[in-house]
Amino acid sequence: MFKKIKFLAIIFVLFNYTQLVMAKNNFYADAKKKYEAKEYDQSKFLFQRNIVFNPKDYNSYLYLAKIYNVEENQREEEKNIDTVLLLDPKNEEANYMLINIELKKSNYLKVKELTSFFSKICSELCGKKDLIKESLKNLEPKNDS
Repeated sequence: MFKKIKFLAIIFVLFNYTQLVMAKNNFYADAKKKYEAKEYDQSKFLFQRNIVFNPKDYNSYLYLAKIYNVEENQREEEKNIDTVLLLDPKNEEANYMLINIELKKSNYLKVKELTSFFSKICSELCGKKDLIKESLKNLEPKNDS
């Protein structure tokens, strides 16, 4: 009798674990579909839920940053970009997004620093370097003395 209970308990635990693993994958996939359909509120909720189960999933933070960009919530966008860069420092999309934020702030020195790093890591977004350089021309360096 004890062996049957132990066997059923193991099966129950394994079943719940597989359900949990499948739920993690579904949150991200569902969130991405909602994002692509421009259903940002639902997408944001699902990405946040995915982060609860998988806090090191930098892609969820990246998509949250994109959503906050659409919502024009620069503070939350920047927090999520910082998290992406903490988890994946060479993420070129997050680096590019951070450059754009610093451009909006007219932070010439920071943009120059980020652009230098971006040039070293870019592979897919290298074409954006010209846009960044053009934007830098419109900024004048601030005298920080």
